[in-house]
Amino acid sequence: MLEILDSSFDPGERLNSFSKTSGNAGGIASFIGRVRGERGDVSGLYLESYPGVTEKGIQSATDAAVKRWALVDVLVIHRIGTMSPGEPIVMVITAAEHRRAAFEACDFLMDYLKTDAMFWKKQTGADGEKWIEPRTEDYKDRERWT
Repeated sequence: MLEILDSSFDPGERLNSFSKTSGNAGGIASFIGRVRGERGDVSGLYLESYPGVTEKGIQSATDAAVKRWALVDVLVIHRIGTMSPGEPIVMVITAAEHRRAAFEACDFLMDYLKTDAMFWKKQTGADGEKWIEPRTEDYKDRERWT
C-alpha cells in the first residue's frame, strides 16, 4: 500500500495498525524518516511530487520488493507540502516470513525513495531557501541492489 499525504501522520499508530493486519509475518521492519533540524540551521522543508508519476514509480519499486523478498505486506507513506523539523516525512513498513527479508526490503525501498522517487525538496533555513539533491552516499547505497 502507498500513501502520499499532505498532512502529518502518527508513525506509532500506523505501525500498530499495520502489525495487526500483517497476517502470519514472522518479521516486521520499519523505518521513519524525520525532517532534520541540522543543529538549528533548518527551519522547514517543502516537498513537491509529480502526481501520478511519483506514485507509479514507488509502486513499481514496491512491486519489485514484494517479488524479490516474498513480502507478506508493505506500506509506504510519504509526505508532501511544508513540514517542520522533527515531523515525520516518510515511513516504510515491510512484513515477511523472516526478519532478514523484512529488513532488506525496507532498506531497498528507502534507497529508492531517497534517490529515484519523483520528489523535489526545498529546505528553508538561516541561509534562505535551497533545493536539496541526494548525496553521493545515497547513490552508493542504492547500488547495492543492482
